[in-house]
Amino acid sequence: MHMKKIKVDFFSESKKWPRRMPRIKNITKKTINKMSAYFKKDHRFEVSIILTNKTKMIKLNKIYKNKQSDTDVLTFISKNLNKNVGKILYCDIFFSIDTIEKSIRRNKVSIYDHFNHLLIHSLLHINGYDHKKNLDFKKMKKEEIKILGLFGISNPYTIQ
Repeated sequence: MHMKKIKVDFFSESKKWPRRMPRIKNITKKTINKMSAYFKKDHRFEVSIILTNKTKMIKLNKIYKNKQSDTDVLTFISKNLNKNVGKILYCDIFFSIDTIEKSIRRNKVSIYDHFNHLLIHSLLHINGYDHKKNLDFKKMKKEEIKILGLFGISNPYTIQ
């Protein structure tokens, strides 16, 4: 069995992100550590966290999801099987600062707590969770709430 390997790179495409970058990187590192049991041991993970804005998200949502709207987070995964290296998952996670700001104002939550929730949601996605069916959504939601609890962040689903 290979060791778990998770490599994360950060990219900022909006003027609103850079000042938040140190804290975002710290949250990401802590979250991946707390979620290490979710990551498949025989996989390598190459994760790109792209901190972007509404314009880019609308474009991505239109191209890949056939939706005409902005969204707070989009997760893309592509797999590669290399007999020398094993299974590699390339994961691009896009976060929209504009949608996140709207959401935190509406729900009166910290930007970092909300980012952490979205990050947990995406990390569950790259580890096989989805929410296409209601049962899967409930299962995923339960895991998100459990992991957020490890950070002392209360259930975000009670806010809506």
